[in-house]
Amino acid sequence: MNSSSETKNSFLARWSNRHSYFLLAAVTLLCLLPFSGRAFHVDDPLFVWAGQQIVKHPLDPYGFQVVWDNFSEPMSEITKNPPLACYYLAAIGSIAGWSERALHLGFLLPALALVLGTYRLSLRFTKSPLVATVAALLTPGVLVSASSLMCDVMMLAFWVWAAVLWMEGLDDGKPAYLAASSLLLTLGALTKYFGICLVPLLLAYSLARKRRLGWWAAYFVVPVVLLAAYQLWTAILYGHAMFSDALDWAQTERVINGKASPVTSALIGISFAGGCTLSALLLAPFLWSWRKLAIGLLFGGLCGFALMRGWVGFGPYAEQVIRESLNTHSITTGVQLALAIAAGFAVLWIAGSELRKWRDPDSLFLGLWVLGTFIFTAFVNWTINARSILPLIPAAGILMARRLDQLDFDCIPQLQRKVALALVLSGVVSFWLAKADADWANSAEQAAVFIHQQTENQPGTVWFQGHWGFQYYMQLLGEHPVDFLRTGMQRGDVLVVPENNADAYRMPTAQFVASTNVLQIKLPQPLSTMRWRSGAAFYSSFYGPLPFAFGPSETERYYVFRLSMPLARRIAFGGLHAPKTAPK
Repeated sequence: MNSSSETKNSFLARWSNRHSYFLLAAVTLLCLLPFSGRAFHVDDPLFVWAGQQIVKHPLDPYGFQVVWDNFSEPMSEITKNPPLACYYLAAIGSIAGWSERALHLGFLLPALALVLGTYRLSLRFTKSPLVATVAALLTPGVLVSASSLMCDVMMLAFWVWAAVLWMEGLDDGKPAYLAASSLLLTLGALTKYFGICLVPLLLAYSLARKRRLGWWAAYFVVPVVLLAAYQLWTAILYGHAMFSDALDWAQTERVINGKASPVTSALIGISFAGGCTLSALLLAPFLWSWRKLAIGLLFGGLCGFALMRGWVGFGPYAEQVIRESLNTHSITTGVQLALAIAAGFAVLWIAGSELRKWRDPDSLFLGLWVLGTFIFTAFVNWTINARSILPLIPAAGILMARRLDQLDFDCIPQLQRKVALALVLSGVVSFWLAKADADWANSAEQAAVFIHQQTENQPGTVWFQGHWGFQYYMQLLGEHPVDFLRTGMQRGDVLVVPENNADAYRMPTAQFVASTNVLQIKLPQPLSTMRWRSGAAFYSSFYGPLPFAFGPSETERYYVFRLSMPLARRIAFGGLHAPKTAPK
């Protein structure tokens, strides 16, 4: 017994931060490398096309046309993100080529930076930084987002390291650290506009710590000035300032698509916070008393029931479609909603509890980080999605570890084993969801290849509706997206309409159709990131109130019409098959 105890203590004594960094890097690679060959998915093509444009015209990242919202528009009108991630893609593509694997492998670097930076930051706030980091990493929000080529993980990596360097710079009065943090703040804002929100967050932290403004505040001017310069540059280059345009567009879209009530937005936002931070649900039995757990589950159940019964609506645009879909799986969706809302409420409650100690700079920083991100996602952004919730996940992991510290976690081996098991389970489900999302992405490529093979030796032009990865591969194979303002199809042409896609909602009426075929691809996983019938809406809450959902395995359907007569633009279409707006 003594020998075993001495061996254990010796092992723990030898464990260092360096070992944790290696372990976290290994776990990150183990989780993400299996998806390095994943097909381009959702908004990935926008970033890839911009990267390819940058290789040809480095100072004109968005100077090309694309059909993405029903008709051809300048890319500068379509994208609502700054171009730094696209420049990074351009560098990777120029060196390693534009294959899926090359680009995904390149994007492992931001993911590793995010995870290692979260650990470095956690060292300041908790005695269990490894638990905090794993609780953030092994979540659906991080693993699914890190499997993409979009800008969200890169922005968050800049965010975390900017916070690390700023706080360490304040510790020792190191101007070099503060200058580096200021640079990373700028890079984060030029990767995704939300990154600029770190400026007021760090300002609040610094004021709480120093109790007055100091020379350090001058470093916050740099990212603000450079973002303003970017605003001016895009106004000159494209005729509109892209930062302010993105803010205006988000509010306009909320109105056009039927703005949901504040109660609905709050409940769906809480659901996304809980579902994307799955570790919060699985760690809840160790963080809360059974009485508080029961209250949380009751709250989640009542809120889920209110959404399912229609006591609170989803907004004029989404109400009919989502309500009809949820009614087909009311019990399973209701249970998942209850759990997600309960977990999300727990995350927000912990953050709110920290704000009660607002004079403590650490508590103020973590509380504002979580609650500020939630408010932006639920009430400011054009839609609620996992990509917008993602920035609060590292802070949520730290907050959970801080609560474990209060239980003397590091002194109770039995609790450590239970927590480890909960985190492993969170990782298994999150990896499973990333696999399901990858299967969905790959199915779009498979569909494009199959349709091309079936039609390449036949007369007529192949047109298609829908966007995301399906559009990328159809265009790569030489097919043509439908421009509803300009496209006129001829007799003998083929029109492809995917069922589960953005802007794929217009079917030709029977008089224009000579023949119809349906390509069906069965997805192997019993859970989804985007599916009306189960309420899964990882990339946009227009699909439902959950970031992901368990349910029967789904089938992707692609309707292939051979036209019997010319089909003029914007006529002879009917039916509704998908939400109007694609994720941004």
